Amino acid sequence: MSGRQNAEDRKSQIIAEVLRLADEIGPDRLSTTHVARAVGLSQPAIFRHFPTKGALWLAVAENVAARLHDAWTSAEACAGTSEARLRALIRAQLNAIADIPALPSILFSRELQVDNPPLRDVFHRVLGRFQARLVAAIRDQQAEGSLSLDVSAEDVAMLLTALVQGVAIRWTLGARGFRVVEEGLRLFDVQMALLRKREDVSHG
Repeated sequence: MSGRQNAEDRKSQIIAEVLRLADEIGPDRLSTTHVARAVGLSQPAIFRHFPTKGALWLAVAENVAARLHDAWTSAEACAGTSEARLRALIRAQLNAIADIPALPSILFSRELQVDNPPLRDVFHRVLGRFQARLVAAIRDQQAEGSLSLDVSAEDVAMLLTALVQGVAIRWTLGARGFRVVEEGLRLFDVQMALLRKREDVSHG
């Protein structure tokens, strides 16, 4: 392999190192010095690819957003029913957290919440797109009669999003002492069973 990488390959390498280092030392402690050292470049070389630290974080967010979008699309394409589609979306989101373990920390970092509004906007849009896919799958189940109509599709989507976020936080704070995908899907099944039970009771 040539010692010289093209610009896009180098950018991809830098983004991957940011995600690795954000997990290792935390997004708020991460500096361009850390990144430069990890990829074997000088700080000025990093800034030739990304003119500011904010621009670097924005590229990281856009990379994560693209990966999530691809994961959701693939998950839905492989699901044969609306019920399977909803579960597949939750699994895809949990798999993304397992694959990008820095993600929960980034979402609650100062970089995201205070210092970099464009970064926050990217993740806000990502969350909105995820919830829109959940809502569509939930509405299909409600139309088929397999889910209660007592709770709006939007509220169910919010509950499921909060479930995923809660499991991710527990996983992060608990030193990843459990399998995040399996635990998330277990709680998803509990939540969906409760929603179906509401319908059974209301028609009993």
